[in-house]
Amino acid sequence: MINTAAPASDSLDPVGATGGAQYLTFVCAGEEYGINIMRVLEIKGWDKVTRVPYAPAYVLGVMNLRGMIVPVINLRVRFNIEQREFDSSTVVIVVRVQGAKGEKTVGVVVDAVSEVYTFLNDTIKQAPDLGGSFDSDCISGIATVDKKMVMLLDIDALIYECVEAGTSSQLAS
Repeated sequence: MINTAAPASDSLDPVGATGGAQYLTFVCAGEEYGINIMRVLEIKGWDKVTRVPYAPAYVLGVMNLRGMIVPVINLRVRFNIEQREFDSSTVVIVVRVQGAKGEKTVGVVVDAVSEVYTFLNDTIKQAPDLGGSFDSDCISGIATVDKKMVMLLDIDALIYECVEAGTSSQLAS
């Protein structure tokens, strides 16, 4: 049987017949978040980006990824979290997002990458309804690992609207 909080490399059958999925986890402002690993294209160390005029504050700019122009989103700004200087642990997670106008490639700046975990579907709890202005649509669930909670993000809900609203529709199409 698969340990639901085991690092993915310890699993014999990380998803398949188990009804689970692997998540790349990362840290942002001391909290751990996870993205379905099937959406992750690559992880890059932080490098400068080219600013885009009139872009929203959470769009840092664009980067050239092997000839493709990719918008880069600052997750701290998107989450309305206090800013900090980028350092050697800061990374850009390049993800594939799906939306009404198709698929896009986007970079997401986070404080640091953590682990890859496999979570079985029945161990992922639904995000609580906090009401008010909080939009829980970007959280697909909450999992527990090593006595800490990991917010599992719906990367489409969190990022795609940023790219559509924040940058030209020709970027990373």
